[in-house]
Amino acid sequence: MKVCVNYNDKRWKKYNIDFEKIANMVVGKKYSDAEVSITLTNDDEIHALNKMYRNIDKPTNVLSFELGDDILLGDIYISLDTVMAQAADANISVEAHTTHMVVHGMFHLLGYDHLTDAQARVMEGKEIKVLKKLGIKNPYADEVVFPWWKYVALTVLGIIAAFGFAPFNLWWLTVLSIGVAYWLLCSGVGRIGFWRAWWRAVPFGAMYAISMFWWTLHSIYVVPELARQFAIWTVPGLIGIGIVGAVIFTIPFVLTSCIYIKSGAKPILFAGAWTSVLWLREWLLTGFPWNPIANIMLPYPIVANSMSVFGALGLTFVIIGLTASIAQFLSERRNRVLRWVIVFFVLLLAGGIIGAHNNIKLSGLGDDSIVVRIVQPATTQQKKISLSRVDALNQAKNRVSDLIKLAGDVSSVDFVVYPETSYPFVLLRDDVMPIASALQKPVAVGATVFDDGRVYNSLVVAGADGAMLDVYHKSHLVPFGEYGPIKFVPAPANLTAGDGAKVMSVDGKSGRNFAFAPAVCYEIIFSDAVVKQSGVDAIINITNDTWFGKTPGTYQHLDMVRRAAIESGVPVIRANYSGVSAFVGADGSIISQLPVGEIGVLDGVVHGSHMTLYRMLGRDAWMFIIFLVAFFAGFIAYRADKDK
Repeated sequence: MKVCVNYNDKRWKKYNIDFEKIANMVVGKKYSDAEVSITLTNDDEIHALNKMYRNIDKPTNVLSFELGDDILLGDIYISLDTVMAQAADANISVEAHTTHMVVHGMFHLLGYDHLTDAQARVMEGKEIKVLKKLGIKNPYADEVVFPWWKYVALTVLGIIAAFGFAPFNLWWLTVLSIGVAYWLLCSGVGRIGFWRAWWRAVPFGAMYAISMFWWTLHSIYVVPELARQFAIWTVPGLIGIGIVGAVIFTIPFVLTSCIYIKSGAKPILFAGAWTSVLWLREWLLTGFPWNPIANIMLPYPIVANSMSVFGALGLTFVIIGLTASIAQFLSERRNRVLRWVIVFFVLLLAGGIIGAHNNIKLSGLGDDSIVVRIVQPATTQQKKISLSRVDALNQAKNRVSDLIKLAGDVSSVDFVVYPETSYPFVLLRDDVMPIASALQKPVAVGATVFDDGRVYNSLVVAGADGAMLDVYHKSHLVPFGEYGPIKFVPAPANLTAGDGAKVMSVDGKSGRNFAFAPAVCYEIIFSDAVVKQSGVDAIINITNDTWFGKTPGTYQHLDMVRRAAIESGVPVIRANYSGVSAFVGADGSIISQLPVGEIGVLDGVVHGSHMTLYRMLGRDAWMFIIFLVAFFAGFIAYRADKDK
């Protein structure tokens, strides 16, 4: 076969490449009388051709123009600029990569293509066989060297991605970090091996987890006696957080890199995988779905209230999808990707418009509105704990007295709420609550309850006479804090989990009951685990964040409460032992609050409880809807790419 080589860029002449030998190795003797033209050019010329004939406004490595004739097979154009860049990235010679481009182009002239997975497997297999005969290793084995600076960049990106959450609220840093990480790991690759993809994504996943959750280890140092015992677990704890992050937060990047999928569908796969990981985090150990990406929008009520429609899962899917689509579009500038940028933006806009009705203002309160007083003791954890039995008993008695005094004059309020672990004695089911009888008001108080031979972290409701009316046992326990999921790692407590969500009530004004859903500590972060029924006036969340001081965890916990209010459409009365205690509206707004470390009380009323679409359908139904949307959107993107 005759091969005509045209040097449109003279830089090509310094490379010693036998184009005729390469081309004939592809066609064999069958096309001995045929002719092919190979034009060696640069990015400028191939960019113009790519835009003119393929409507793709960017340069590429090789273009083939098949003539459909057995004698004149067609023309091949190869760009030196792109070939040099790709060869450098792959750590191979320009000659070797050019050889691959000639082989690839020749198979296109022979009618082969790679629009579908099946076509790609056939064409790549034939290329690999020819290249092996020419002494060139398999170019699809992904032996591209991942430069060291990308590992450094991904480490930094993982760290700063956490700054979109409270108390920093720099949402754009989270979006930018995830977008750049996606660009580095997903946008420019076809498909790579699982372990190679995972290892590349590890720096981002590990540092993202450590940056978000390092504050959990702050609890070790709150009490000096405990610090001496548990300080040795600080470094292993950080390593453990990093390992978990390297497993969990790398999943979207690994899937998007490993699965053979066209570029238009990649952002959809990435968003669906990220959202699925958030959903699955509901069950890891006892679950820890802390800081969904949706929470970075809480400072912006219009966007945040879209969670009343599709929850944090849906808003996370939209934000991640929009971020990945923009990164993919900037990487290749193709219209098939731009359409998904527009789709995700429209979804974000639609969610905000539909969810705007959830911004209910506290107006039109009736005479039957119950006035609630939150008591915030703000006692340090060190003062609460004593290793002396006698001293502990005396402190407990004094603390009960202090809690009663701290509530003050309660004549103007209807209900008093104390935080988690406020009551210092272990309670039995038939005990009398002295705080309630002293105040002569119904109270809700956090206490340790011994019931049926087991110990629970509970919310106890007592009537004005001190009689215990109802008890709720915390169902989502804190791993390594309230129970030990791993036997050789010590835990400060070994509590029993309760049965789950329930509705409690106290007598309100005008003979109307005040119904509320209890949530102890961090279990309010679970999407629909607290309240599902209608007719609930509020969520009462009692917690003790003393262990975390003024670290980001304290403020992020408050944001998780705001998210729960929006998703459920139910206002929240939050009593935090150390602060922040707050009244949170059904739209996620903070109506009033007591800051961290301040001793005092906070009075308020709640209003605006209503059924949201998200609560109506539930978390799992919405995850199924998101899965369907991602599946069909990905299929549409795949078909659109196939038709190109």
